[in-house]
Amino acid sequence: MIQLHCGNSLDVLATLGDDSVDSIVTDPPYGFGNGKRAGFMGKQWDYDVPSVDIWVECLRVLKPGGHLLAFAGTRTQHRMCVNIEDAGFEIRDMIAWVYGSGFPKSMNVSKAIDKRGGNVGLTAEIGLAIKQARLKRGLSAAACDQLFCGGTTNWSWFEGRPKGQRAPTPETFDSIAKAWPELEPLKAAVAEAEREVVGQQEMRDTSEVRIAVTANADDYDASARRVVDITTAHTPEAQQWEGWGTALKPALEPITVARKPFKGTVAANVLEHGTGALNIDGCRVGDSTGRWPSNLIHDGSEEVVGLFPQTTSGARKAGTYGVAAGQGRYGEFGVGEMPEIESSKGSAARFFYCAKANKKDREDGNTHPTVKPTALMAYLVRLITPPGGVVLDPFMGSGSTGKAAVREGFDFIGIEREEEYVAIASKRLQVIQRSILASRSADQKG
Repeated sequence: MIQLHCGNSLDVLATLGDDSVDSIVTDPPYGFGNGKRAGFMGKQWDYDVPSVDIWVECLRVLKPGGHLLAFAGTRTQHRMCVNIEDAGFEIRDMIAWVYGSGFPKSMNVSKAIDKRGGNVGLTAEIGLAIKQARLKRGLSAAACDQLFCGGTTNWSWFEGRPKGQRAPTPETFDSIAKAWPELEPLKAAVAEAEREVVGQQEMRDTSEVRIAVTANADDYDASARRVVDITTAHTPEAQQWEGWGTALKPALEPITVARKPFKGTVAANVLEHGTGALNIDGCRVGDSTGRWPSNLIHDGSEEVVGLFPQTTSGARKAGTYGVAAGQGRYGEFGVGEMPEIESSKGSAARFFYCAKANKKDREDGNTHPTVKPTALMAYLVRLITPPGGVVLDPFMGSGSTGKAAVREGFDFIGIEREEEYVAIASKRLQVIQRSILASRSADQKG
C-alpha cells in the first residue's frame, strides 16, 4: 500500500485514524528561517521547524510504543526536539548522521572589509546619508527597493534594521549616486579595494544545483567544479582579519529518536501492537552477526573515515549477556544472545553503519535540495518498523523515505504540500515498484 497526499501536513494528518501507523521517519523543514523569513536556499517551506500541533497529530496516529525519527539542522535541533517532546513524545536518543559532502557557507571577513575599502566604520554615516536623500525625494523604502535593488528588501538594511546595518555594494551605490548626485562624495567610502591574486583553487560549483532547483530543471552536474582566485588582504583593516570567517563546514545532521508512551512493559506492548522495540539484529553493522548498531551513522567518505583511528578489535565468542530478573543489583536487566565476532583491523569507522550516497538518489530529475541517501533512509525505517508495518512521512519531499520503505517491504503514507515534489516522489516510487516486481518475476522464472 502506498498513499501520497498533496496538502498541508496538519490537515492531512487529521484524516488519519488513531494508532494507525507503526513508525514515522521524516526529514522535516529545519527552520533556518527562524520563523521570520524563507530558509534554506530561499525556500518558503523552510520558514520554521514543525509546530507542536503537527507533532501532536503525529503522536495520535502513531501506535503506542511507535518510534519517530526526525532529522534536524544543528542550529535548530533544540527547537525541533523541544517541540517533539512538548507534543508528548518520549525522547529516547539522538543519531548523528555524519558526512563529508557539506560545503561551508561562510563569509570571508577580510574580503568583506576590503569590499568597503576598509571603511566599514562609515556604514552608519552612509546609511544616514541615503535615508536623508530618500526622504528629500518623498520615496518609500519599498520604492527604492524597486528602483535600485531589483525588488528585494535590501534598502532597509542600508538604512539600518534592529539587528544590524549593511552598506550597499559599490555597484549598487554607483547607481544610487548617479540618480542622487549629493551622494557622489561618499563613493570613495564604499569603493572596493583591489585584492592581490596569489593563486587559484578548484572547488565544488553549487551554482548549477541552485539554478536547477529554482528552474525545476531535469538534469545538472552535481559534481561540477569551478576554479576561484585565492586573494590576499589589501587594506590594513582587512589584513588584521585575514583567515577569519563566520561558519563551520557542515558535516553532521542530528536525528531525534522519540517514542510514543505506552502502558505496561515493552514485551507486552510488542505483543499487542508490534511496536516499542528496535530491530537490532536487522541493523547490525556488517550483517546479522555484526556489531550492535550505534547512534552514529556515516557516509563512508574519505573526509569522514579519515577522522577515525586505526584499531584492532578482539574476537568474541557467542554467548549470553545480561542478568536474569531479580539477580541484578538494580533489578531486571534482561538476557540476550551475543553473536560471535571475529577479530579485525582497520579504521574504527567499520564499527558504525555506513550509508553511502548514490547518484541514483538524484535520478529522474530529482531537484529537491535536501534529498537523503536511500541507503540511509532504508536503514532507519528498518530499525524502527515491525515486519509488514506502515511508515509515515509527514514531510515527504521527493519521497526518499517512501522509496526506502517500499524497498524494505513496508507500506507507506507520504504527505507533501509542494505539488512538484509530490510528482517527483510518485515517479520515484513507481520506479522502485517496477524494479521490485521485475526482480520477483526473474526469481520466479529462475
